[in-house]
Amino acid sequence: MNNPTPLSEENIQVWIAKLRSMRKYHTLDLPEALLRDLIVEEFARQSNPDKALQSVREKLHNIVAPYLGDPDYFAAQTAMQAAFASGDPQFVRDFCLSMLASHASTRERIAWLDNFYTRLWEITGLPQSVLDLACGMQPFALPWMKLPPSTRYHAYDLHRPRVELINLFFELSGRPRLAFHQDILVEPPTIPADVAFFFKEAHRFEQRRRGACRPFFEALQVRWLLVSLPISSLKGTRNLEQRQRRLMDNLLSGQPWAVEEIRFETELIFCIRKS
Repeated sequence: MNNPTPLSEENIQVWIAKLRSMRKYHTLDLPEALLRDLIVEEFARQSNPDKALQSVREKLHNIVAPYLGDPDYFAAQTAMQAAFASGDPQFVRDFCLSMLASHASTRERIAWLDNFYTRLWEITGLPQSVLDLACGMQPFALPWMKLPPSTRYHAYDLHRPRVELINLFFELSGRPRLAFHQDILVEPPTIPADVAFFFKEAHRFEQRRRGACRPFFEALQVRWLLVSLPISSLKGTRNLEQRQRRLMDNLLSGQPWAVEEIRFETELIFCIRKS
């Protein structure tokens, strides 16, 4: 067994600074908790500091890759303010569609956006509180969710520019600024809620840390946990449906929770009744 590489707090801060200064990450302002967690875990597994750092970089790329190639956030902010200033709800919806189209996960959902959330609410009921975990661009689907203004919508993401844009969107929509820059694996939200979305992330959680999803699911104080998984690979070359069902069977084995499944063209939704 490898002897772990000793790490002082000073060493950790040096590695955090190095990762943050990398060209492809420096604009993301990634949470320190995320970087610290990866560094401590990988240096504990490796006796060679260079190999440990390489492993950290590989895991970080897998976590952050969906954030790379994001839209111009300054331009998006300007466009959003203009859309709301117009007073035309269709202009706002058009802007939201542009944001949903900018991210692969939500872009795939646009074709059936009009009934996507309706089908979820048929199972869960219309929620008064939502946790959107690893939210990506999903908060911009709020115009199609048909939630009342009283619904408290909490969104969590690793990418600070995105969180800031979402908070401005909430504010202009007349909702509280409840988007948080947070690594939800290290710091699972403790806010009770009716529904939590955890879309297209469970398999990536398991890649980051095997066995991470089960305690994460248990920690969430929600009535309904909605977990989605992609049916095919990003390039569309592999069918992942049976693999994803096996993953969820393993994650939920022995749990007393009832589960209903919804199948869309590109993803499976597991509607888990926790209480």
